[in-house]
Order: sequence, then structure tokens, then C-alpha cells
Amino acid sequence: MFEIELNGAPHQVGDGNNVEELVAALSLAGKAVAVAINREIVPRSQWADRKLQPADRVDVVRAIGGG
Repeated sequence: MFEIELNGAPHQVGDGNNVEELVAALSLAGKAVAVAINREIVPRSQWADRKLQPADRVDVVRAIGGG
């Protein structure tokens, strides 16, 4: 296990975790979300291949409709 920064707060993840697993663990799988790591957007097509690293700064943003 190691620590990343998730939306500005410390968050523990398992070794070898990828973006897809993180999104699923946050109960956001299948939802309209965008992910950036260290200020770079990670395309959804790369989530399964993009491994998280210690001290990564991860931002997960969920689109919410309304008005």
C-alpha cells in the first residue's frame, strides 16, 4: 500500500492499482467522470494501463447535470 493525493486529501491505494480500479473503488464506475494525474488528463481508454505511483496527485471530477 502507498499514499496518493486524491482531490487534495491523502488516500491509500494498493500496490499495482490502476486508474480503473481507483474509479471503481470510489463507486464511480460507469459514471461521467474525468481523471487527471499530476495535472494531466488520463483518457478513459488508458485507465486500465495507467498504474498509480506513490505521491501521485489525482483529481477525479464527476459531471453533474442540473440548472
